Amino acid sequence: MPNEPAQVQENSQQYDNELRGALFRNDKGDNPKRPDYRGRCMIGGKQFRMSGWLKTSHNGDRYMSIAFAEHTPNEVTKEETF
Repeated sequence: MPNEPAQVQENSQQYDNELRGALFRNDKGDNPKRPDYRGRCMIGGKQFRMSGWLKTSHNGDRYMSIAFAEHTPNEVTKEETF
């Protein structure tokens, strides 16, 4: 019937997040040492926090410096898990 809502099938496909992650712009507030970007990634089945700082090399090239730290489950962060 035309007035019935269309059924939406749920996508039950599992995604492999191994060696994948995402960085999001970070609100630095009044602390210039805070990273410009923050996020999470999955390496070896473990979640890691990522922090990224935008920098400029001596010859003027822009790049992002990235640091990784193992995620602890009781940590409170703004980022969504994936």
